[in-house]
Amino acid sequence: MEIIRSKKFTASLPWGSIKIANMNGITTKLHWTNEPYRWHVNEGQEVFAVLDGMVEMQYMKNGIVHTSLLNQGDVFYADEGTEHVASPVGEARILVIESEGSI
Repeated sequence: MEIIRSKKFTASLPWGSIKIANMNGITTKLHWTNEPYRWHVNEGQEVFAVLDGMVEMQYMKNGIVHTSLLNQGDVFYADEGTEHVASPVGEARILVIESEGSI
């Protein structure tokens, strides 16, 4: 058993994380960042929950870029093959659930 106080978590580098669990090849990680990630496609599905802060999420759908502002408590689901990029507005803490080894 473990309790993680997400609002207190920081990392030395943007998108630094701690692994919370690996359940049959599905990882759950807590990330801290203050910089954008990069456009990418995950190997499998991804659930992205904003625990603290705000994140501008851009994703490609039918060749068109869409943008949504995610606030604390919002969840973004990326199906396999969804190209996307997350850009925090200031600092953000994000819970990410995805296949082990996914980028």
